[in-house]
Amino acid sequence: MDLSIIIVSWNVKEKLRENLLALFKSEGDVSFEIFVVDNNSHDGTAEMVKNEFSFNGVKLIANAENLGFAKANNQAIKQARGEFILLLNPDMRVVLPDTLSNMVKWMRENKQASVAGCRLTDEQGNAIKHVRKFPTIWDQLAIVLKLPHIFSGVLDKYLRVDFNYDKAAKVDSVRGGFFMFCNTSPARLLDERYFLWFEEVDFCRQVKENGGEVWYTPAAECVDYVGQSFKQLPRGKTQKYFRDSMLKYFKKWHPAWQYRLLKAIWPIGMLITRAGEKTHLKSKAKT
Repeated sequence: MDLSIIIVSWNVKEKLRENLLALFKSEGDVSFEIFVVDNNSHDGTAEMVKNEFSFNGVKLIANAENLGFAKANNQAIKQARGEFILLLNPDMRVVLPDTLSNMVKWMRENKQASVAGCRLTDEQGNAIKHVRKFPTIWDQLAIVLKLPHIFSGVLDKYLRVDFNYDKAAKVDSVRGGFFMFCNTSPARLLDERYFLWFEEVDFCRQVKENGGEVWYTPAAECVDYVGQSFKQLPRGKTQKYFRDSMLKYFKKWHPAWQYRLLKAIWPIGMLITRAGEKTHLKSKAKT
């Protein structure tokens, strides 16, 4: 088996259907299996997968509650038989028939890459800038305090605004929407302490700490609908998930003073967020 594709879904039935249909139009000599892990959707997602795709061999794991992104992915990763594993958001649509074959081919030719992300575009064909530096205390404080709304370039280094998406390169982390890694990667499971956000950053950090490499490659391309699942959550809840995951990341990877400082500053950030909601200020928080 060349590839195990894992999709965690939550109330995105139509996007998931489109995603699955595109996957089965893939060309090239790549054998793959697909897992859909449904986190207790209420829009008929599990029934749709069972009724429309079970004959194609799609393996459905239907959870009775929302277990979060990391734990749901791990349920399928533990069963995955592929040489490579692809974590694919249901918001993602594989637009090119040769995407999977190109990625598998690239991974085999670049054995230094334990993890790789591909070129992502929006529905208009514009490149989505998703390569990131590992978070530091200063850029995360800027995010919490909404400083990018005042100082537009404060996150430029963290967001790698100068990154060339036309060339393959070794990076710190890539977007979790299309996240391929070797089944023998130095890290294989996501840290289940994270319910939502920072899971892929943590995974990339684990890989790097254990001698592996993370790469970006334009060898394949996907359209990313960007956060359809997240849009269903109330603003306050997304902020809570983001805050909790950021603090867990810093508690795990950074000196204790940085964790304590972020924890102390977050109430101010929440106040700024509430004030921003009243003035229709959009968040620029990114992991």
